[in-house]
Amino acid sequence: MNKKLASVFMASTIFAGVLAGCAGGAKESSEGGNSDTIKLGINLELSGNVASYGESMAKGIEMAVEEINENGGVDGKKFDVVKVDNKSEAAEATNGIIKLTSQDKVTAVIGAATSGNTVAQAQIANDTKTVLIAPGGTSPTVTVDEKGKVREFVFRTSFIDPFQGTVAANFALDTLKIKDAAIFADNSSDYAKGLSNAFKETFEAAGGKIVAEEAYVAKDTDFRATLTRIKAKNPSFIFIPGYYEEVGLIVKQARELGIDVPLVGADGWDSPKLVDLAGAEALNNTYLINHYSSEDPDEKVQKFVSTFKEQNNGEAPNAFNALGYDTVYFLADAIKRAGSTDSSKIQAELAKTKDLSLVTGVVTIDENHHPIKTATILEYKDGKQVFNTKVNP
Repeated sequence: MNKKLASVFMASTIFAGVLAGCAGGAKESSEGGNSDTIKLGINLELSGNVASYGESMAKGIEMAVEEINENGGVDGKKFDVVKVDNKSEAAEATNGIIKLTSQDKVTAVIGAATSGNTVAQAQIANDTKTVLIAPGGTSPTVTVDEKGKVREFVFRTSFIDPFQGTVAANFALDTLKIKDAAIFADNSSDYAKGLSNAFKETFEAAGGKIVAEEAYVAKDTDFRATLTRIKAKNPSFIFIPGYYEEVGLIVKQARELGIDVPLVGADGWDSPKLVDLAGAEALNNTYLINHYSSEDPDEKVQKFVSTFKEQNNGEAPNAFNALGYDTVYFLADAIKRAGSTDSSKIQAELAKTKDLSLVTGVVTIDENHHPIKTATILEYKDGKQVFNTKVNP
């Protein structure tokens, strides 16, 4: 944990203690037990350096809310959305959940898009007994704290980082038949560290060799010196776990330096802006581990894709659109099974979720509040994401 995040946790502890003292136990929907609405908080990165993720999730959330409300809601209760912008900062995510729980008195919160901004909300969610669901927080620490204790009221709809790192390593070994690789990761990000560790452990355990490990820091823009060092090691494959803003420039500069080997990343690559930053040609022979593909022939997926395109001028939905959409249905299913807007009853039903069919896969929640689900591998061809294969858990 870095110092900045530690300070956020300290603030969270103070505020959460106050809020918990007021909460007095499991709460009903903010409008009261007989209300015809379910107040839903949205705490997303709607501005800042990863705004593309938050904006995409918001679109998916809004689409699901509209569908559910138009079909009568959940047991006759319609969602009433209260949205806050955490500005892609952990401190703002903390402020956001304080507002949503203490002022708006929401039943549940969806967000954030990233792990750090979700963890910044987790203690307050637990202390106020407010269900918090992360659509894209892939770090294990989102639902399990540093002492290994499950965060009772925190869930996720995305798979976790170690799973993505393991999938990437197995894809390199089994599909691409690679035996040596380099890792180029954002060392300021817990997300990237988790992926790197899982990739390295899996790759080396299967006989692969890591020939180079290099790092960068978020908001860096010139990666040429480091890429030159990696090129000198002549790797057959480079694993680049990180977010699209830096990854786009890394891919562009790597190709300019004559690095033409496969480049592979994870869901942090998934943004329309990646193509703008890297260039379509540079992205050829690159792959990413993701939560779903709009090309998946599954009937549920294609229905979602068709509806989304109709509402968004033909634009195909990305994985963050799909995760936001799924998260609302995940919550709605639990509320319906609970037959109540009591937060503890909703929490109990979320934990019992089994074989729930969603756009990003069939979900069963394990004892750590992680969803057991499939992963999808996508390949970039001339700037377009193309479905490659699915990987079972």
